[in-house]
Amino acid sequence: MSVWDEVVGQRAAIEQFTRALAPGGNLAQAWLIAGPPGSGRSIAARAFAAALQCEQANGCGQCHACRMVLAGSHADVAVVATDTLSISKDEVRSLVATAQRSPATAPYRIIIVEDADRMSAGTFNVLLKAIEEPPPRTIWMLCVPSAQDMAQTIRSRCRLVTLVTPAPADVADLLARRDGADPQTASRAARAAQGHIGIARRYVHQPEALAQREEAARALLALTSVGGAVAYAQKLVEAANAEAKDEADRVAQSQQEEFLRATGQEAAGRIPPQLRSQLKQLEDEAKKRATRMTRDVIDRFLLDIHSVFRDMLTLQLNAGAEIINEGVMDALQARAEYSTPASSLAMLDAVGTARERIGGNVPPQLALEALLAQAALG
Repeated sequence: MSVWDEVVGQRAAIEQFTRALAPGGNLAQAWLIAGPPGSGRSIAARAFAAALQCEQANGCGQCHACRMVLAGSHADVAVVATDTLSISKDEVRSLVATAQRSPATAPYRIIIVEDADRMSAGTFNVLLKAIEEPPPRTIWMLCVPSAQDMAQTIRSRCRLVTLVTPAPADVADLLARRDGADPQTASRAARAAQGHIGIARRYVHQPEALAQREEAARALLALTSVGGAVAYAQKLVEAANAEAKDEADRVAQSQQEEFLRATGQEAAGRIPPQLRSQLKQLEDEAKKRATRMTRDVIDRFLLDIHSVFRDMLTLQLNAGAEIINEGVMDALQARAEYSTPASSLAMLDAVGTARERIGGNVPPQLALEALLAQAALG
Protein backbone atom coordinates (compact mmCIF):
# COMPACT_ATOMS: atom_id res chain seq x y z
CA MET A 1 0.00 0.00 0.00
CA SER A 2 1.18 3.53 -0.77
CA VAL A 3 -0.21 7.08 -0.78
CA TRP A 4 0.21 6.97 -4.58
CA ASP A 5 -2.15 4.02 -5.14
CA GLU A 6 -5.06 6.22 -6.28
CA VAL A 7 -2.99 8.67 -8.33
CA VAL A 8 -3.98 7.04 -11.61
CA GLY A 9 -1.92 7.18 -14.78
CA GLN A 10 0.49 9.87 -13.53
CA ARG A 11 3.86 8.13 -13.47
CA ALA A 12 5.88 11.21 -14.48
CA ALA A 13 4.21 13.39 -11.81
CA ILE A 14 4.76 10.77 -9.10
CA GLU A 15 8.44 10.55 -10.06
CA GLN A 16 8.71 14.34 -9.82
CA PHE A 17 7.13 14.34 -6.35
CA THR A 18 9.26 11.47 -5.07
CA ARG A 19 12.50 13.10 -6.31
CA ALA A 20 11.61 16.19 -4.27
CA LEU A 21 10.95 13.98 -1.23
CA ALA A 22 14.22 12.07 -1.48
CA PRO A 23 17.12 12.91 0.85
CA GLY A 24 18.92 15.82 -0.75
CA GLY A 25 15.94 16.53 -2.99
CA ASN A 26 15.00 20.10 -3.79
CA LEU A 27 11.64 20.58 -2.05
CA ALA A 28 9.91 23.73 -3.27
CA GLN A 29 7.57 25.59 -0.94
CA ALA A 30 5.02 26.41 -3.65
CA TRP A 31 3.67 23.89 -6.16
CA LEU A 32 1.35 24.36 -9.13
CA ILE A 33 -0.42 21.08 -9.94
CA ALA A 34 -2.03 21.41 -13.37
CA GLY A 35 -4.16 18.83 -15.13
CA PRO A 36 -7.39 18.52 -17.12
CA PRO A 37 -10.70 17.89 -15.33
CA GLY A 38 -10.87 14.40 -13.91
CA SER A 39 -7.10 13.86 -13.97
CA GLY A 40 -6.97 13.75 -10.17
CA ARG A 41 -5.32 17.07 -9.29
CA SER A 42 -6.60 17.17 -5.71
CA ILE A 43 -5.94 13.44 -5.23
CA ALA A 44 -2.32 13.98 -6.32
CA ALA A 45 -1.99 17.00 -3.99
CA ARG A 46 -3.33 15.04 -1.02
CA ALA A 47 -1.05 12.10 -1.80
CA PHE A 48 1.97 14.43 -1.94
CA ALA A 49 0.89 16.06 1.33
CA ALA A 50 0.55 12.64 2.95
CA ALA A 51 4.01 11.64 1.75
CA LEU A 52 5.43 14.85 3.23
CA GLN A 53 3.82 14.20 6.61
CA CYS A 54 4.44 10.43 6.60
CA GLU A 55 5.91 9.08 9.84
CA GLN A 56 8.02 6.66 7.81
CA ALA A 57 9.12 9.42 5.40
CA ASN A 58 8.22 7.27 2.41
CA GLY A 59 4.49 7.78 1.82
CA CYS A 60 3.65 4.39 3.30
CA GLY A 61 -0.10 5.06 3.28
CA GLN A 62 -0.52 3.10 6.51
CA CYS A 63 0.79 5.26 9.34
CA HIS A 64 -1.49 7.54 11.33
CA ALA A 65 -0.27 10.69 9.56
CA CYS A 66 -0.81 9.25 6.06
CA ARG A 67 -4.30 8.05 6.91
CA MET A 68 -5.27 11.38 8.48
CA VAL A 69 -4.09 13.40 5.47
CA LEU A 70 -5.82 11.13 2.95
CA ALA A 71 -9.02 11.28 5.03
CA GLY A 72 -8.89 15.09 5.10
CA SER A 73 -8.60 15.35 8.88
CA HIS A 74 -4.92 16.15 9.51
CA ALA A 75 -4.54 19.26 11.68
CA ASP A 76 -1.55 20.57 9.72
CA VAL A 77 -3.03 20.12 6.23
CA ALA A 78 -5.64 22.70 5.21
CA VAL A 79 -7.69 22.17 2.06
CA VAL A 80 -9.85 24.87 0.48
CA ALA A 81 -12.30 23.89 -2.23
CA THR A 82 -15.12 25.89 -3.71
CA ASP A 83 -18.35 24.72 -5.29
CA THR A 84 -19.29 28.28 -6.22
CA LEU A 85 -17.98 30.46 -9.03
CA SER A 86 -15.02 31.97 -7.19
CA ILE A 87 -12.76 31.84 -4.14
CA SER A 88 -13.18 35.03 -2.13
CA LYS A 89 -10.47 37.30 -0.79
CA ASP A 90 -11.61 36.55 2.76
CA GLU A 91 -11.08 32.82 2.21
CA VAL A 92 -7.58 33.42 0.89
CA ARG A 93 -6.74 35.84 3.72
CA SER A 94 -7.78 33.14 6.18
CA LEU A 95 -5.49 30.65 4.43
CA VAL A 96 -2.60 33.11 4.47
CA ALA A 97 -3.09 33.53 8.22
CA THR A 98 -3.11 29.75 8.66
CA ALA A 99 0.06 29.46 6.59
CA GLN A 100 1.91 31.74 9.00
CA ARG A 101 1.44 29.33 11.91
CA SER A 102 4.02 26.66 12.66
CA PRO A 103 2.82 23.07 12.22
CA ALA A 104 1.34 21.62 15.41
CA THR A 105 2.60 18.03 15.21
CA ALA A 106 3.89 17.33 11.70
CA PRO A 107 6.99 18.32 9.74
CA TYR A 108 5.07 20.80 7.57
CA ARG A 109 2.11 23.16 7.46
CA ILE A 110 0.52 22.38 4.07
CA ILE A 111 -2.10 24.47 2.27
CA ILE A 112 -3.92 22.85 -0.67
CA VAL A 113 -6.09 25.12 -2.85
CA GLU A 114 -8.35 23.19 -5.20
CA ASP A 115 -9.64 25.11 -8.23
CA ALA A 116 -7.08 27.86 -7.59
CA ASP A 117 -7.95 29.27 -11.02
CA ARG A 118 -11.23 30.50 -9.51
CA MET A 119 -9.39 33.22 -7.60
CA SER A 120 -9.81 36.73 -9.00
CA ALA A 121 -6.87 38.94 -9.93
CA GLY A 122 -7.30 40.85 -6.68
CA THR A 123 -7.22 37.59 -4.75
CA PHE A 124 -3.98 36.60 -6.49
CA ASN A 125 -2.43 39.73 -5.03
CA VAL A 126 -3.46 38.65 -1.53
CA LEU A 127 -1.75 35.31 -2.10
CA LEU A 128 1.40 36.57 -3.81
CA LYS A 129 3.42 37.70 -0.81
CA ALA A 130 2.53 34.57 1.16
CA ILE A 131 3.96 32.43 -1.65
CA GLU A 132 6.99 34.67 -2.16
CA GLU A 133 8.05 34.58 1.49
CA PRO A 134 6.46 31.56 3.21
CA PRO A 135 7.55 30.49 6.70
CA PRO A 136 10.27 27.81 6.57
CA ARG A 137 7.93 24.84 7.14
CA THR A 138 4.94 25.97 5.07
CA ILE A 139 4.17 24.42 1.67
CA TRP A 140 1.51 25.65 -0.77
CA MET A 141 -0.13 23.42 -3.40
CA LEU A 142 -2.32 25.16 -6.00
CA CYS A 143 -4.46 22.96 -8.27
CA VAL A 144 -5.53 24.29 -11.68
CA PRO A 145 -6.75 22.86 -15.02
CA SER A 146 -3.86 24.51 -16.87
CA ALA A 147 -0.79 26.48 -15.82
CA GLN A 148 -2.05 29.30 -18.05
CA ASP A 149 -5.10 29.63 -15.77
CA MET A 150 -2.88 31.04 -13.04
CA ALA A 151 -1.52 34.58 -13.03
CA GLN A 152 2.07 34.81 -14.25
CA THR A 153 3.16 36.43 -10.97
CA ILE A 154 2.00 33.32 -9.09
CA ARG A 155 3.01 30.80 -11.74
CA SER A 156 6.61 32.00 -11.84
CA ARG A 157 6.99 31.39 -8.10
CA CYS A 158 5.74 27.79 -8.15
CA ARG A 159 7.19 24.51 -9.29
CA LEU A 160 4.94 23.12 -12.00
CA VAL A 161 3.71 19.52 -12.03
CA THR A 162 1.65 18.64 -15.09
CA LEU A 163 -0.87 15.79 -14.96
CA VAL A 164 -2.32 14.04 -18.00
CA THR A 165 -5.71 12.55 -18.74
CA PRO A 166 -5.49 8.97 -17.41
CA ALA A 167 -5.77 6.18 -19.94
CA PRO A 168 -9.15 4.40 -19.82
CA ALA A 169 -7.38 1.15 -18.93
CA ASP A 170 -5.84 2.78 -15.85
CA VAL A 171 -9.20 4.21 -14.78
CA ALA A 172 -10.90 0.85 -15.33
CA ASP A 173 -8.25 -0.84 -13.19
CA LEU A 174 -8.91 1.64 -10.38
CA LEU A 175 -12.69 1.11 -10.61
CA ALA A 176 -12.26 -2.65 -10.41
CA ARG A 177 -9.73 -2.46 -7.57
CA ARG A 178 -11.30 0.28 -5.44
CA ASP A 179 -15.01 0.12 -6.30
CA GLY A 180 -15.38 -3.58 -6.98
CA ALA A 181 -16.74 -3.01 -10.51
CA ASP A 182 -16.68 -5.98 -12.86
CA PRO A 183 -14.03 -5.52 -15.59
CA GLN A 184 -16.52 -5.08 -18.46
CA THR A 185 -18.55 -2.42 -16.65
CA ALA A 186 -15.37 -0.67 -15.49
CA SER A 187 -13.97 -0.58 -19.03
CA ARG A 188 -17.21 0.74 -20.53
CA ALA A 189 -17.52 3.43 -17.83
CA ALA A 190 -13.88 4.50 -18.18
CA ARG A 191 -14.16 4.88 -21.97
CA ALA A 192 -17.41 6.83 -21.73
CA ALA A 193 -15.93 9.11 -19.06
CA GLN A 194 -12.92 9.82 -21.32
CA GLY A 195 -10.47 9.37 -18.47
CA HIS A 196 -12.42 11.52 -15.96
CA ILE A 197 -12.16 9.47 -12.78
CA GLY A 198 -15.10 11.10 -10.98
CA ILE A 199 -17.50 10.66 -13.91
CA ALA A 200 -16.36 7.07 -14.43
CA ARG A 201 -17.18 6.28 -10.81
CA ARG A 202 -20.61 7.86 -11.30
CA TYR A 203 -21.28 5.63 -14.30
CA VAL A 204 -20.29 2.56 -12.29
CA HIS A 205 -22.49 3.41 -9.31
CA GLN A 206 -25.35 4.91 -11.35
CA PRO A 207 -25.82 2.76 -14.47
CA GLU A 208 -28.83 4.87 -15.44
CA ALA A 209 -26.50 7.86 -15.90
CA LEU A 210 -24.52 5.96 -18.54
CA ALA A 211 -27.75 4.87 -20.22
CA GLN A 212 -28.91 8.51 -20.35
CA ARG A 213 -25.58 9.51 -21.89
CA GLU A 214 -26.01 6.95 -24.65
CA GLU A 215 -29.60 8.05 -25.22
CA ALA A 216 -28.36 11.63 -25.58
CA ALA A 217 -25.74 10.50 -28.11
CA ARG A 218 -28.42 8.80 -30.20
CA ALA A 219 -30.56 11.95 -30.10
CA LEU A 220 -27.58 14.01 -31.24
CA LEU A 221 -26.84 11.68 -34.15
CA ALA A 222 -30.52 11.77 -35.18
CA LEU A 223 -30.68 15.58 -35.54
CA THR A 224 -31.69 16.63 -39.07
CA SER A 225 -33.28 20.09 -38.69
CA VAL A 226 -32.61 23.45 -37.09
CA GLY A 227 -35.92 23.23 -35.24
CA GLY A 228 -34.92 19.90 -33.77
CA ALA A 229 -31.54 21.36 -32.81
CA VAL A 230 -33.15 24.28 -30.96
CA ALA A 231 -35.51 21.93 -29.11
CA TYR A 232 -32.64 19.62 -28.18
CA ALA A 233 -30.54 22.55 -26.93
CA GLN A 234 -33.40 23.57 -24.65
CA LYS A 235 -33.69 19.99 -23.40
CA LEU A 236 -29.98 19.88 -22.57
CA VAL A 237 -30.10 23.18 -20.67
CA GLU A 238 -33.18 22.07 -18.73
CA ALA A 239 -31.47 18.78 -17.85
CA ALA A 240 -28.35 20.65 -16.70
CA ASN A 241 -30.42 23.04 -14.58
CA ALA A 242 -32.34 20.16 -12.99
CA GLU A 243 -29.21 18.13 -12.21
CA ALA A 244 -27.41 21.15 -10.78
CA LYS A 245 -30.42 22.22 -8.72
CA ASP A 246 -30.86 18.76 -7.22
CA GLU A 247 -27.22 18.58 -6.15
CA ALA A 248 -27.11 22.21 -4.94
CA ASP A 249 -30.32 21.72 -2.93
CA ARG A 250 -28.93 18.57 -1.35
CA VAL A 251 -25.76 20.36 -0.25
CA ALA A 252 -27.69 23.45 0.90
CA GLN A 253 -30.09 21.34 2.96
CA SER A 254 -27.20 19.55 4.63
CA GLN A 255 -25.42 22.84 5.40
CA GLN A 256 -28.57 24.47 6.75
CA GLU A 257 -29.31 21.52 9.00
CA GLU A 258 -25.73 21.57 10.30
CA PHE A 259 -25.94 25.33 10.90
CA LEU A 260 -29.22 25.04 12.81
CA ARG A 261 -27.88 22.13 14.82
CA ALA A 262 -24.69 24.02 15.70
CA THR A 263 -26.69 27.05 16.84
CA GLY A 264 -29.28 25.02 18.74
CA GLN A 265 -32.13 26.09 16.46
CA GLU A 266 -33.19 22.78 14.91
CA ALA A 267 -36.32 22.60 17.08
CA ALA A 268 -37.15 26.31 16.91
CA GLY A 269 -39.87 27.59 14.64
CA ARG A 270 -38.33 31.01 14.10
CA ILE A 271 -34.72 32.01 13.47
CA PRO A 272 -33.43 34.75 15.83
CA PRO A 273 -32.61 38.02 14.02
CA GLN A 274 -28.90 37.77 14.85
CA LEU A 275 -28.64 34.49 12.91
CA ARG A 276 -30.68 35.44 9.87
CA SER A 277 -27.79 37.09 8.03
CA GLN A 278 -25.71 33.93 8.34
CA LEU A 279 -28.59 31.82 7.08
CA LYS A 280 -29.07 34.25 4.19
CA GLN A 281 -25.38 33.87 3.34
CA LEU A 282 -25.85 30.09 3.11
CA GLU A 283 -28.78 30.63 0.73
CA ASP A 284 -26.73 33.01 -1.45
CA GLU A 285 -23.90 30.48 -1.61
CA ALA A 286 -26.40 27.81 -2.67
CA LYS A 287 -27.47 29.95 -5.64
CA LYS A 288 -23.86 30.48 -6.71
CA ARG A 289 -23.24 26.76 -6.31
CA ALA A 290 -26.18 25.95 -8.60
CA THR A 291 -24.85 28.37 -11.23
CA ARG A 292 -21.41 26.78 -11.23
CA MET A 293 -22.83 23.26 -11.27
CA THR A 294 -25.03 24.11 -14.24
CA ARG A 295 -21.98 25.30 -16.18
CA ASP A 296 -20.06 22.18 -15.18
CA VAL A 297 -22.87 19.88 -16.33
CA ILE A 298 -23.21 21.71 -19.66
CA ASP A 299 -19.45 21.47 -20.17
CA ARG A 300 -19.73 17.74 -19.57
CA PHE A 301 -22.47 17.57 -22.20
CA LEU A 302 -20.18 19.40 -24.62
CA LEU A 303 -17.35 16.95 -24.00
CA ASP A 304 -19.79 14.10 -24.63
CA ILE A 305 -20.79 15.74 -27.94
CA HIS A 306 -17.09 16.10 -28.81
CA SER A 307 -16.58 12.39 -28.17
CA VAL A 308 -19.40 11.46 -30.57
CA PHE A 309 -17.88 13.39 -33.48
CA ARG A 310 -14.42 12.15 -32.57
CA ASP A 311 -15.77 8.59 -32.89
CA MET A 312 -17.39 9.45 -36.23
CA LEU A 313 -14.11 10.80 -37.55
CA THR A 314 -12.33 7.66 -36.33
CA LEU A 315 -14.77 5.48 -38.27
CA GLN A 316 -14.64 7.67 -41.39
CA LEU A 317 -10.85 7.60 -41.49
CA ASN A 318 -10.64 3.96 -40.43
CA ALA A 319 -8.10 5.15 -37.87
CA GLY A 320 -8.36 2.06 -35.69
CA ALA A 321 -8.54 4.06 -32.45
CA GLU A 322 -10.71 2.80 -29.59
CA ILE A 323 -14.35 3.94 -29.84
CA ILE A 324 -15.55 5.91 -26.83
CA ASN A 325 -19.29 5.52 -27.45
CA GLU A 326 -19.32 1.82 -28.20
CA GLY A 327 -22.91 1.50 -26.91
CA VAL A 328 -24.22 3.52 -29.88
CA MET A 329 -22.00 1.99 -32.55
CA ASP A 330 -24.92 1.33 -34.91
CA ALA A 331 -26.00 4.99 -34.87
CA LEU A 332 -22.39 6.15 -35.28
CA GLN A 333 -21.85 3.95 -38.32
CA ALA A 334 -25.12 5.05 -39.92
CA ARG A 335 -24.31 8.75 -39.49
CA ALA A 336 -20.69 8.30 -40.55
CA GLU A 337 -21.77 6.82 -43.88
CA TYR A 338 -23.60 9.92 -45.13
CA SER A 339 -21.38 12.48 -43.39
CA THR A 340 -17.82 13.44 -44.31
CA PRO A 341 -14.55 13.62 -42.37
CA ALA A 342 -14.44 17.36 -43.06
CA SER A 343 -17.83 17.92 -41.40
CA SER A 344 -16.84 15.78 -38.40
CA LEU A 345 -13.62 17.77 -38.01
CA ALA A 346 -15.60 21.02 -38.28
CA MET A 347 -17.89 19.81 -35.49
CA LEU A 348 -14.92 19.12 -33.22
CA ASP A 349 -13.81 22.72 -33.75
CA ALA A 350 -17.38 23.93 -33.17
CA VAL A 351 -17.51 22.20 -29.77
CA GLY A 352 -14.35 24.07 -28.74
CA THR A 353 -15.93 27.33 -29.91
CA ALA A 354 -19.08 26.63 -27.88
CA ARG A 355 -17.02 25.99 -24.74
CA GLU A 356 -15.15 29.26 -25.26
CA ARG A 357 -18.40 31.17 -25.75
CA ILE A 358 -19.97 29.78 -22.60
CA GLY A 359 -16.75 30.50 -20.71
CA GLY A 360 -17.09 34.08 -21.97
CA ASN A 361 -20.63 34.30 -20.49
CA VAL A 362 -22.60 33.72 -23.68
CA PRO A 363 -25.95 32.20 -22.54
CA PRO A 364 -25.49 28.40 -22.71
CA GLN A 365 -28.68 27.83 -24.68
CA LEU A 366 -27.59 30.21 -27.45
CA ALA A 367 -24.18 28.53 -27.69
CA LEU A 368 -25.77 25.09 -27.75
CA GLU A 369 -28.33 26.11 -30.38
CA ALA A 370 -25.58 27.31 -32.71
CA LEU A 371 -23.56 24.14 -32.17
CA LEU A 372 -26.46 21.72 -32.60
CA ALA A 373 -27.81 23.55 -35.65
CA GLN A 374 -24.42 23.03 -37.29
CA ALA A 375 -24.60 19.32 -36.32
CA ALA A 376 -28.09 19.00 -37.81
CA LEU A 377 -27.11 20.64 -41.10
CA GLY A 378 -23.80 18.80 -41.38
